[in-house]
Amino acid sequence: MDRRAPPAAPELPERLPAEKKHLLSSLAAAHTLAGVLRPCYGPQGRQKLLVTAKGDTVLTGHAAAILRALELEHPAARLLREAAQGQAEQSGDGAAFVVLLAQALLAQAERLLRAGLPRAQLREAYAAVAAETLALLPSLAVRALGPLEDPVWALRSVMNTHALWRTDHLAGLVAHACWATRELDGGFRPERVGVCALPGARQEDSCLLPGLALPGKPCGQVTMVLSGARVALLACDFGPARSLAPATARLSSPDDLIRFRKGSESLIEKQVAQLAAVANVVVVSGDIDEKTLTHADKYGLMVIQVASRREMVYLSEVLRTPLTPYLLPPLEPGKCQRVYGQELGEALAVVFEWESPGTPALTLVLRGATAHGLRGAEQAVYGGIDAYFQLCQDPRLLPGAGATEMALAKMLSEKGTKLEGPNGPTFLAFAQALQSLPETLAENAGLAVPEVMAEINGAHQAGNFLIGVGVEGIINVAQEEVWDTLIAKAQGLRAVADVVQQLLTVDDVVVAKKSPESPQDTNPEPKKRRARPL
Repeated sequence: MDRRAPPAAPELPERLPAEKKHLLSSLAAAHTLAGVLRPCYGPQGRQKLLVTAKGDTVLTGHAAAILRALELEHPAARLLREAAQGQAEQSGDGAAFVVLLAQALLAQAERLLRAGLPRAQLREAYAAVAAETLALLPSLAVRALGPLEDPVWALRSVMNTHALWRTDHLAGLVAHACWATRELDGGFRPERVGVCALPGARQEDSCLLPGLALPGKPCGQVTMVLSGARVALLACDFGPARSLAPATARLSSPDDLIRFRKGSESLIEKQVAQLAAVANVVVVSGDIDEKTLTHADKYGLMVIQVASRREMVYLSEVLRTPLTPYLLPPLEPGKCQRVYGQELGEALAVVFEWESPGTPALTLVLRGATAHGLRGAEQAVYGGIDAYFQLCQDPRLLPGAGATEMALAKMLSEKGTKLEGPNGPTFLAFAQALQSLPETLAENAGLAVPEVMAEINGAHQAGNFLIGVGVEGIINVAQEEVWDTLIAKAQGLRAVADVVQQLLTVDDVVVAKKSPESPQDTNPEPKKRRARPL
């Protein structure tokens, strides 16, 4: 087997004038950001211990979560983070791919600029090679998900990249949920599949429930509403309001105390009666007062307590009813068919069922012994749901495990050796940048990188573009069923091309004067159909 590597970009003399070196000032920020994410890339990537702004410690290897937690000062790093987060929002994955490939391309651009290539020509050449790469990408799609085919084999490899263990059981559940909630025309809406994480039991105890399931418990005597549920969401305690200012009741006799207590109880009962006239289900995120709960039982109100405000916000979006900050009836309650409690071993969940489009038809209830395990499983499930959504748009699949990057590098190198002018070195530089991704996979797997890359290069030179990086060495991705979706890879390449073109136009960093009336933005959360785990 010919183990020769594809031709590397030729060594060029350094001729960058001193007055133009400020063009490269923003590249160091990209190198630093990539250094943070590189150890986390791939299924064998390592984890980061993050300390959130609230002081919580989170263990994660998900690139998008790490990027959200970083406090970045350099504008170039922020621009790169925005591109990576945009990729994660659109395809559910690929944030590390964007950062690492962009950093590698910028490193190659630095070498070409130092060799004297004008910036304008470099940008044109990079645009040409990016367009060529996107044009070559569909030729590597050797598999496609059939319209009536079980998608579990396609989702398994995507989900395994998000967890530290095999996710075969979860992949089967995700495949069943996605298949069962498909529309008649073959389309799929990700919001039709909900995800609920319940601590306890084993991952193998995860299951599917109809409708939307949330961690919570019915608190009163009414534990179910089987028809015509009208839901009110209270972002407060279910009981007497707590005064924000200190107040003292001036009572001069025992009769005053009796009248004061009766007046308070009468007011609470009146508020509960007003609430019961509009809704028959109340979801509360605060504490529940026992006397107020007695009034709720009297008027037939089902009272549900949830611990997470995130769940309340999501339920508000699904039911299209606002969160009420006081014990008052909403203007328009949320409506669904049934609401009931569900026991799952020692854990409790509350299920909301309805048949309207755009609402969850099935919920995958995740079980796990630790919060970290549940967080990884939840991220894997979201990755599988996003992958199925992409496959419904474009069913084509690419070889994974770095095989696609190596195949593209080989084709670009072959073309680059035949081109003259700035396009030749640029094609070779792009190929070198692509090869850095399988090198990172081999490094994170603890393999001997030079030997592994030599074997992969030899296989690809021999025409076998299905060879990638595995746990113990090179693998045939078709036999191991390691695939990437074509649409996600293409989106990632476009994001990389755009952000690199933007950074190549930067010649200086200008920091505006800070205004006390306009506090600095603190990295807002990206929009999602549901808040994902950090």
